[in-house]
Amino acid sequence: IDGGRQLERMLMKLRDNGYPIRFTSSARADGGVVMRGNDLLQGVPDIMVMDSLTGNVIIKMLSAFTTGGSYESLGDGYGPGVGPGYDRIINIISRASGAPVVAGGIHYAGQCAKGRLLDKVEEEYKLAGKAGLMAILENLSAPVKGTAKEVEAPPEKVVTSDIPGIEIMEIEDAVRALWRKGVYASSGMGCTGPIVLVAPEDTEQALAILKSAGYL
Repeated sequence: IDGGRQLERMLMKLRDNGYPIRFTSSARADGGVVMRGNDLLQGVPDIMVMDSLTGNVIIKMLSAFTTGGSYESLGDGYGPGVGPGYDRIINIISRASGAPVVAGGIHYAGQCAKGRLLDKVEEEYKLAGKAGLMAILENLSAPVKGTAKEVEAPPEKVVTSDIPGIEIMEIEDAVRALWRKGVYASSGMGCTGPIVLVAPEDTEQALAILKSAGYL
């Protein structure tokens, strides 16, 4: 998702600050906490975090794939919206939701009320607040990375080592940050998003440069 790597760093900070969160690892050989489509189908995570558009598409696909897409026949709807200070539980269905989904959604809302959802949300926000959530959110905007001055690429190398974890809007700036330090690099796209490609012998130096500049 857009901002996925930034979100990963934010959640890692929350965990390091004491918020009780346990990350799973992708079933793919290279692992990592950023999930792939295979992980969703295999049920790897208990909770799959998505941006709202992707989540909506996935719910629609799972609920309507047996009917051709026009009628949602499976599931419990789209679940509750939650946040700090909410004073009521509102679960969501859509105009395409069939009677089984509407019934499931009502049952889901009842389970939320029975399980004291609003109280639990407030408890979680308090825990996250103690772990510095607001300070982390305030620092989410990307830091300024050097200058916009053009830089000439170092001599070209064969680049087969990939470095993931950089936001797509910053990927070209990250490449130029490496060029500035004499490390040849190029940008590409991997399974979990944009990647920086470097020669294997430059990987360790490139990681240090990117971390120092705030890209990782």
